[in-house]
Amino acid sequence: MGYESETAKDGMSGPGFLARFLEKWRSLPPVIRWGGLGLAVLLLWWAISGLFFGGESVTYRTATVTRGNIERTVTALGSLQPKNYVDVGAQISGQLKFIHVEVGDEVQEGDLLAEIDARTYETEVAAARARLTQLESELAGSQAQLTLARRQYARNLELAKIDAVSRDELDTSETVVKTTQATIEALKAQIAQQKSTVEGGEVNLGYAKIYAPMSGTVTAQAALQGQTLNANQTAPTILTISDLNTMTVEAEVAEADVSSLTKGMPVYFTTLGAPNVQWRSTVRQILPTPVIENNVVLYTVLIDIANPDGKLMKDMTTQVFFLLDEARDVISVPVSAVTRGADGKSYVSVMKGNNIEQREVETGIANRISVEIKSGLEEGETVVTGISSGSASGAVGGEAGARRRAPSFF
Repeated sequence: MGYESETAKDGMSGPGFLARFLEKWRSLPPVIRWGGLGLAVLLLWWAISGLFFGGESVTYRTATVTRGNIERTVTALGSLQPKNYVDVGAQISGQLKFIHVEVGDEVQEGDLLAEIDARTYETEVAAARARLTQLESELAGSQAQLTLARRQYARNLELAKIDAVSRDELDTSETVVKTTQATIEALKAQIAQQKSTVEGGEVNLGYAKIYAPMSGTVTAQAALQGQTLNANQTAPTILTISDLNTMTVEAEVAEADVSSLTKGMPVYFTTLGAPNVQWRSTVRQILPTPVIENNVVLYTVLIDIANPDGKLMKDMTTQVFFLLDEARDVISVPVSAVTRGADGKSYVSVMKGNNIEQREVETGIANRISVEIKSGLEEGETVVTGISSGSASGAVGGEAGARRRAPSFF
């Protein structure tokens, strides 16, 4: 009883409160009284309509059905290298006296590239030739002695028939003939050996001048003019000549993708300097031995490409696309626009004015971005790819597109 009397005294409940409220309401100006009443009615109506009609606004992402090309590819990084090249080295030791070309120069097969100081080899050849001349002179003398010995032996044979010469003298003349013949044979062998020495010295002397083994472009220079070269163990490289008319892309393909590639399959690549220019070719070879980098197994795939204008250069980085399948001039939509139904069929949501229509479609080639639509859609139609805000039954998430507001009562 005490609690109720206190509340009534405060005027917060009971008939007294309602009477005082009506009294204050009548004292308000008419504009405020009826304006407040209208606002209260609108707020009540807004609350009731949100409760019964679910007035949440839904914004969809959409995309336009377009026509174009779709490719299913395996991608890889690679680098450009000349298909044909040669490292030009020195076959003899000595000081590199002259280098007649520079990096970037075009050379033809047989052009003089460099020279090694040849004075030591010239001296060796001159000494070998002098020794050869000496041996040939000794051979000529021995041959003359053989002629004389044969004549002496022939006379002794005739005299022996009439016992005009002793047997010892006959045997001695015969021995002189055979000894001279042996000396001649030994000199002939020495001459043959010396000729080989001379020829070897002349070959080494020829190596002092280094000629281009092929036509191409000088792409590297490993030795400098004046440098001393030591060819006793390995042939030191002086220059590298490359044929830049045909380049080879060395693409590194992951082991998960290499099984999808075959020799002769179509491929195209782009370079960092010209990402919009596509160079098309085919796979020449898949090397069987992998390269392991940071526990990742990569296989090298070789692709040859003609380079008549020289735009492709050594060691350029390439983005390579191996074409597994492609469809040209077909209707396509974003992958996010297509959903798979419980019946296993494909469906898309098509915007028709302010309504959404579910439509069955037949799909074809698909990649990570687009999917081919063989039937069920027309070019220029608008399909739903996802929801930007709100929620709607049956909508699918996906790529960003143009925004369209769903039907709303308010």
